[in-house]
Amino acid sequence: MAHRIYAMAVAKVYPLYLAKVARKGRTQGELDAVICWMTGHDANSLARVLAEGIPFERFFAEAPALNPARDQVTGMICGVRIEAINEPLMREIRILDKLVDELAKGRPLAKVLRQA
Repeated sequence: MAHRIYAMAVAKVYPLYLAKVARKGRTQGELDAVICWMTGHDANSLARVLAEGIPFERFFAEAPALNPARDQVTGMICGVRIEAINEPLMREIRILDKLVDELAKGRPLAKVLRQA
């Protein structure tokens, strides 16, 4: 049985991500940079995804270029170790959640984006 989040529009979750990072003084530009880094989207294609209400399943399936460095994202999210998630789509969603959490916790953007 597929998880409900798979069919949920990215645009429904995006304002929650934005509110989370904004509470900690981070910007929409930084949030967008994280999402674009992970998926290969640019500002225009991300805006289209949000405007069209594309669900997470399609968002990741049609991502222009999933960043191979996203596999460096490890740790716990929602009480589950990312490395232990076997379902590929759920793993992508949780990696994105973890990146947003790191941004909200004040981690430097370069470190969130796994840059040297």
